[in-house]
Amino acid sequence: MPVLELNNISKRFGNLLANENISLALDAGEIVALLGENGAGKTTLMNILFGHYSADEGWIKVNGEILPNHTEAAINAGIGMVHQHFTLADNLSVMENIVLGTESLFAWRQDRAKASKRLENLSHEFGLEIDAQKQVSELTVGERQRVEILKAIYRDVKILILDEPTAVLTPQETEKLFSSLKDLSKKGLTIIFITHKLHEILSVTDRVAVLRRGKLVGEVLTKEADKNILSEMMVGHKVSYPSKKNQQYGDIVVELDNISTVGEKGESSVQLHNITLQVRSHQILGIVGVSGNGQLQLARLLSGMIQHNSGTMNLFGNTIEKNSPLSMIRQGVARIPEDRHTEGIVGEMKLWENLIGERLSLNQMTHFGCCIDKKSAIQHSEQLIDDFDIRCSGTNAQANLLSGGNIQKLILARTLTQNPGFIVANQPVRGLDEGSIAYVQTQLMDARNRGAGILLISTDIDELLTMCDDLMVMCDGYISKVFKAESKSISEIGLMMAGQLGTDNTSIN
Repeated sequence: MPVLELNNISKRFGNLLANENISLALDAGEIVALLGENGAGKTTLMNILFGHYSADEGWIKVNGEILPNHTEAAINAGIGMVHQHFTLADNLSVMENIVLGTESLFAWRQDRAKASKRLENLSHEFGLEIDAQKQVSELTVGERQRVEILKAIYRDVKILILDEPTAVLTPQETEKLFSSLKDLSKKGLTIIFITHKLHEILSVTDRVAVLRRGKLVGEVLTKEADKNILSEMMVGHKVSYPSKKNQQYGDIVVELDNISTVGEKGESSVQLHNITLQVRSHQILGIVGVSGNGQLQLARLLSGMIQHNSGTMNLFGNTIEKNSPLSMIRQGVARIPEDRHTEGIVGEMKLWENLIGERLSLNQMTHFGCCIDKKSAIQHSEQLIDDFDIRCSGTNAQANLLSGGNIQKLILARTLTQNPGFIVANQPVRGLDEGSIAYVQTQLMDARNRGAGILLISTDIDELLTMCDDLMVMCDGYISKVFKAESKSISEIGLMMAGQLGTDNTSIN
């Protein structure tokens, strides 16, 4: 008998059919990947399973028993969920985070000895070693991931949902996590694994279930699949990825020499320390590192959003003393921000209004430099929507109603048509499906081949090895020396991401 059965699950939100007659069964000890494009219905289906939503049609059984439609019932049935963004209290210890909510409100005191012993036994049993007395604020992201999984196991989960569990892990931490997941499955834990990284699915899962437009379109045993098969199942057609061809580098477009910054008020305290790098025409320079190690500050510096307080910054041969987003756009810099929703678009504005932003900055599409030439703006936007295949209801559609992939296409259409000499691309394919990833990467590779210099920031080493000519690693605001993308193994790069940059924190031995 399957440990979990979903039978003909359907869910509507107004006119949107998010899930349509989805049936899926999982056995004890299976690791099953749930794969699909953005908007395919994965999150809705998991929210129904975990009791956040009620299905309009269909039913769920756990160990043969019908599961009521509420979260408490899901938890009591042994279902646990580890979200992509950790839900831990930094000011509490590991043990306090794990036992929080598991003891009666009427208990006189916490039985710390009993809880500590149980946690120690679970840590040993499942290979999730952690210092239970350590404060969460002192843990690495890999250790925090272990705490989240232990928190679920402590509650006797039988079915564990993992949503993008490796998003902030180094390769070494990812490898440890996968080893732990395999051990957990051998002990009978059923795992639902949600990720956009196909190589991870191929390395850790037993079976893959693919959703497309709210429907379950197929299942395949992992041992019988490869990246091309999974990509085609996701999008319904073959996916063509760009190929990197050797190019002769041109002139230097951007040069930073011993650049340092002051931490931004109200944000991460990470500062840039003595950053030295060059980006040339016809080059993609990749910046890799665990999220939160200064990549965002570097992207903001090169987009004109923050200033440097020491060192020298040159753009197209000119020294930049004080920059701004407007001045950078006018000098030929294109920006693809990490947060496409809050920094890439004005969500409440229409598509055509978003698509002409850069042109307005250059005093184009206006009458006498003041009033917008709406007729030209709409004609221009219609052309961009067609050229970049932006799926929408028209130029008057509200931007925040687009999917993540189509928002990214909007940003590419707005920026790349200006034929920029330098592109700052920060996590340009994060959270996108394979079809959208291939499209975005093709656009960037075409821009590089036309002569742009590109700084590509990502936490995904495989993406960078595929796209980049050269790489640098960031850790705690410092940067490594540049090296050829193919000159180091993923393991070596992972060690650099973890802080082994060398004795002076600026270079690897």
